[in-house]
Amino acid sequence: MSVTRNLMFNAYSGAIAALTAVVAHKVVDTLWTVVTGEEPPQPNDPDTPPNKAFAWVLANAIGIGVLGVAANRFAASRWKKFSGEELPHARSVSLKL
Repeated sequence: MSVTRNLMFNAYSGAIAALTAVVAHKVVDTLWTVVTGEEPPQPNDPDTPPNKAFAWVLANAIGIGVLGVAANRFAASRWKKFSGEELPHARSVSLKL
């Protein structure tokens, strides 16, 4: 894949990821309010009970993570249909301890 195509894919997938992060945060906020009947807590506020703060962080991590994977898969499939090219391969990093 040429450098230009690689940059185009990175810009496209970055835009999809940014949009997904905003939408995912709103979805998690709304679901929290619907399920608990309360506004989402401020996890860094010392007055927020630790169990509520950790539950909120966990809900955010799961929600944004799942929607992020879905967005990446969507971006990759649309890119392949649009360009007919394989996706740029991500470099993997292996850490040895």
